[in-house]
Amino acid sequence: MKILLATYWPVPHLGGVWPYMEQLKMGLEALGHEVDLLGYGDVSGNLVYIVNQGRQIDTDPLLPVLKAKLRPDLYPVLYEHVLIEYTEFRRYAYELAVAYLGIESYDVIHTQDIFSTVAIDRIRHSHTALVASIHGCVAHEMRYHLATDEFNTPTSHIARTYFDWMEHNGGSAAEYTVLANNWMKNNLSQEFRVAPDSLKVFQYGYDIPKFLDGMKASSELRRPPGKKVIVYTGRLVELKGVHHLLAALAQLKAVRQDWVCWIVGDGDKATELTQQCLMNGLEDMVVFWGRRDDIPALLGQSDIYVLPSLIENQPMSIIEAQLAGLAIITTNAGGLPEMTEHRVTGLLTPVGDPNSLFQAFDELLKNNKLRRLLGARAHKWAMRHWSMSTMVQRMTSVYEQAIHKRKNRR
Repeated sequence: MKILLATYWPVPHLGGVWPYMEQLKMGLEALGHEVDLLGYGDVSGNLVYIVNQGRQIDTDPLLPVLKAKLRPDLYPVLYEHVLIEYTEFRRYAYELAVAYLGIESYDVIHTQDIFSTVAIDRIRHSHTALVASIHGCVAHEMRYHLATDEFNTPTSHIARTYFDWMEHNGGSAAEYTVLANNWMKNNLSQEFRVAPDSLKVFQYGYDIPKFLDGMKASSELRRPPGKKVIVYTGRLVELKGVHHLLAALAQLKAVRQDWVCWIVGDGDKATELTQQCLMNGLEDMVVFWGRRDDIPALLGQSDIYVLPSLIENQPMSIIEAQLAGLAIITTNAGGLPEMTEHRVTGLLTPVGDPNSLFQAFDELLKNNKLRRLLGARAHKWAMRHWSMSTMVQRMTSVYEQAIHKRKNRR
């Protein structure tokens, strides 16, 4: 099969979508399929490109054309809220760019979000099957942003309706939509009215041998002697809840100092979080390492992994922590309880609760036996559960079913 893996997000991407696309591409190519990757080329959205071919379209010249066609007097709803306007014009620019690049030669297009799914469904060839993977609930995330001072306006309810509509359409447009857990399936089928028979649930896969080899690689970072290492890896954005982590660590410092915390990643909250760290007197115990390429090696030196997310689906960072055999402390947000079993492979805490995070840290730092037991169980479960070959086989089967379904619709 000739397959296009496409996303609306910039690639390479800070989150888990890009590693998922890369690893899926390698798995599919190992079976003899031809695979291309497509996405926005940067955060500003100035170009759309097919990564492995180097072909790209600059979207800047497209925007004046769109603005002239989609005028406020003809389409007033597009201008009701700044987030609607921004999203719609960026989505239409993406759609035009993809059309100019040409996608008629693919047997299957596998999109990775609701926006690329809706856009590509409008322009795909009649013979091309569409499969979507939705890696998180955009509508839920936007509700959070719409409640903040920056975006909470008299027309916020219109923006909420718009993103709910996008979630429904993005979940419904493809022949099949693949989800990582039952939490996402229940969201789409119950809240956003997507037909359940078009939804397929199976977990991600991961390149386990490559990760384990990476754990053996050298790193210039060294754990401080006599200290346990707590580690967070991920984006430094509001919804990851790192501000709650720092609040919990301030409590932890007051009762014990036998730990350090490594925060690995970057994002728009980096400066704010650094300031919070200083205000809480944590600068000697919390280190911000920024973006790094040696995550497996860093996890190999750590003792506890923490992910204090407010909203979450099935993060790659938890998979990596499990493979590294770390005790995990995370929240009960979204799909996380389907990845981490409380007091079996990790500890679950309520969303947005620094005190519960503090208590979990204190317990695992006191109880070496429990910490090691949770990590060992997590590793054993991960080695069995995150098989890349199993995921690729399942995905290939979905592609074949989608092609058959598409032919029957023509």
